[in-house]
Amino acid sequence: MTQPLAADDRNRLARESAYRRVSWPRNLAPSSVSYASEGHALLIGSEVEVRRAAVTLEDHGLASVTLLLSEAASAIDDDEADELLRRTRALPSHALNRGEAEALTLEGYLGHFRVGLARDGEWLDLARALAGRDHFDLILDLGHQPRLDLELPPPGYLASRGAPLEASALADWAALVGEFDKPRYFEIDADLCAHDAQGKRGCSRCLEVCPADAIASHPGRIAARVEIDPFRCHGVGSCSSACPTGAIRYRLPEDRQLQHTLAAWLEHYRQAGGRDPVVRFAAAADLADEARVAGQLIDLPLEELGSAGHDQWLAALAFGAAEVRIQYLAEMPERLRSFLDDELALAHGLLEALGLPPERIRAIDADPASRDAPPRLPALTPLTKAPEAPSKRERLNRVLDHLAAQGGGDGGRHALPRGAAYGGIRVDSQRCTLCLACVSTCPTPALAAGQEQPALSLREADCVQCGLCEATCPEQAIALEPGFLAGPERSKRHTLHEAAPFHCIGCGKAFASAATIETIKAKLAAHPYFSGEAARRLEMCEDCRVRDVWRSLARDPEAQLKV
Repeated sequence: MTQPLAADDRNRLARESAYRRVSWPRNLAPSSVSYASEGHALLIGSEVEVRRAAVTLEDHGLASVTLLLSEAASAIDDDEADELLRRTRALPSHALNRGEAEALTLEGYLGHFRVGLARDGEWLDLARALAGRDHFDLILDLGHQPRLDLELPPPGYLASRGAPLEASALADWAALVGEFDKPRYFEIDADLCAHDAQGKRGCSRCLEVCPADAIASHPGRIAARVEIDPFRCHGVGSCSSACPTGAIRYRLPEDRQLQHTLAAWLEHYRQAGGRDPVVRFAAAADLADEARVAGQLIDLPLEELGSAGHDQWLAALAFGAAEVRIQYLAEMPERLRSFLDDELALAHGLLEALGLPPERIRAIDADPASRDAPPRLPALTPLTKAPEAPSKRERLNRVLDHLAAQGGGDGGRHALPRGAAYGGIRVDSQRCTLCLACVSTCPTPALAAGQEQPALSLREADCVQCGLCEATCPEQAIALEPGFLAGPERSKRHTLHEAAPFHCIGCGKAFASAATIETIKAKLAAHPYFSGEAARRLEMCEDCRVRDVWRSLARDPEAQLKV
């Protein structure tokens, strides 16, 4: 007689069935960036340290070694000093004085480091001056304070931070000679970016979370733009998770592929008899050597842990996970850890607002006991398929709506951690002229103009609290209202302000609000183009205004010289 399967064995068989039916998405031919290094190295630090390092590197096959002495020499006995000087005397070197050390600038990446002195608006290229080259390929920074003090420095840059370097680390650095490829982890859709509009600063979340400082804001002719340096990018993924509009998309895999795979896995797991699955988000490298894990554990082997944030964790609950666990790395950049902590606090705040227990999402370490513990709560009624909406925000909204139907939220506004991309706006109707500058700068469909008469409306579910509407309002009539509105009103469009239309005195067409026309008339009262009888043009629509100008010029051709 066949014995019934134990619960863990049943779940394990259901999980393996799901894995067989749907494979983890892999980009077989990812876009990549290439580095080319010929092995021309620059060593920075005290004279003793850089000469010692130069001697150590003699047999590592570097094309050239240049010494830049940036700090006072440490104590050394005469015999060693003589020997170091004898063996490194032929190497190009330069000792920086205090002013030069302060003016030293360094930027770039493997195969393309620019090093120079920037003083009084002038630039001295040290690669050209000392090595006769356009750039250095490798930099070994032996100073007590790294010149590039980053959690994740660019490839080709190695800093000792004043401590002895391990021989293996030095050998790996010196071996970076040749051509190397790495994935281009991201793509940016500038049309979705909420960073800047008309020179007004909005969202900067991606800039704040990158541990490699690979993201920068570059000024443009009209507005600044966000750019990711693919050569400095380590693919941590936190920028993509932090981006509320989906302007930055992680490619390994894309978030929509991840959601479709996860939803399919959970659906097949249920169909095969599995119960109350736990979804674990973990770095693939951490999963490679693991022993047998609990049967209910469904793993997402992420290229980088930061590539999935609160939106993906909440989606896992909506797709039928009883619990979500994020397995932190034993060692990870502090900025990434802080980002994940913030995302966890945000996920907990949203669950509480929706009337769901926040303990459904929690961080764990690699301890098998916390990894394999059974879930404390049963799974929710699942969405059996991932949302097909094209935008990241709309997919998240559908997940939130589904979770709201499972919870017991009070429908009110709930405070969330500072900087969360949830909330609405308040409009001062006494100041607002319905000029609609806010609508033109809104990067999402959150704000819209009226159809039949001058009006401003908001769909709060689309608002990412970038602040562009507040920054660009000429009347300072807009204020952000952060927090998550847990009721169905969040997904409905409602009018913030409306006014009676102003009708063109020429053709009778409604083309603006009365308040807008009065404001424009007050501001342009002294403008020669609208002086005297021409002031009536401000009460005309754009078509009638042009016709009136041409009629005026026909009567008095010399009038155009007065404008």
